[in-house]
Amino acid sequence: MARLLASAFLLVLQTYAAPPELVQAGFDMSLDLDSGLPANFSGVLPSSPPPGTSKRAPHSIIIGVRKGGTRALLEMLDIHPEVAAAATEVHFFDWDENYAKGFEWYRELMPYSYPHQITVEKTPGYFTSSLAPERICAMNSSIKLLLILRDPAERVISDYTQVYFNRLENHKPVQAIENLLVRNGALNIRYKAIQRSLYDIHMRNWLRHFPLEQIHIVDGDALIRDPLPELQKVERFLNLPPRIVSSNFYFNQTKGFYCIRSDGRERCLHESKGRPHPAVNSTVLQQLRSYLQEHNRTFFRLVKRTFDWQ
Repeated sequence: MARLLASAFLLVLQTYAAPPELVQAGFDMSLDLDSGLPANFSGVLPSSPPPGTSKRAPHSIIIGVRKGGTRALLEMLDIHPEVAAAATEVHFFDWDENYAKGFEWYRELMPYSYPHQITVEKTPGYFTSSLAPERICAMNSSIKLLLILRDPAERVISDYTQVYFNRLENHKPVQAIENLLVRNGALNIRYKAIQRSLYDIHMRNWLRHFPLEQIHIVDGDALIRDPLPELQKVERFLNLPPRIVSSNFYFNQTKGFYCIRSDGRERCLHESKGRPHPAVNSTVLQQLRSYLQEHNRTFFRLVKRTFDWQ
């Protein structure tokens, strides 16, 4: 019987060309005569994209900032039926080795989307990259950019916390935050976590390539307290119909932050999100806040709005 099936299969192959998706997937079209199936058939045919979809360059990019709430923003925005969100941080515009791979490589990492949807990518490293603004502008000078920011001093501590736990998990030595924030009795302004919180310096670079009207700033502290108003502003900025509603969110008492309810499922951010911050020496913390104050005031002037940062 198997040989009869194999003969029939060969007849079909002579009549019809092998489906291109099988060829592209690297299927061996020689037959296993015991089964009558392709020799390297694994039991799972390659999946095809949904009819009518394609991979497109992003219509909007969440450019940062690191530890500002970019993952929460993307996950919450992905509730919207007209948003197709990229699954991973691509680092195309800020990493030279990825940028050298070309635009087609970048586009292939985008999700399949329907014509009525917009594609959104997020890579927090873009905001602090000196190269990303010019490169993104070269791709699409009219693209809409989303920037989520939080209190810059709190962002420094959150940045430290992430690195601290990453080093613990990889069995690497760790330091107290005060040892990184202070060098020789003075604030260590070369510490990368502090550099990332100088929002005015990075914003100036973006405003050289994009008008302020193309950059929507999400208040990350407000998003944590009450997600809906911030997401409604994003919907309007992206010209999306209002689809995100209060019932899409519920407060998780155990985790201490809002989680998502959508399509009959409930999900929270990864356990690495929302980790408790270490207590910081009050004198050192005040040094940090004092240093950031002038940068904050400059940033407020640049973006023509203020934030409730200490």
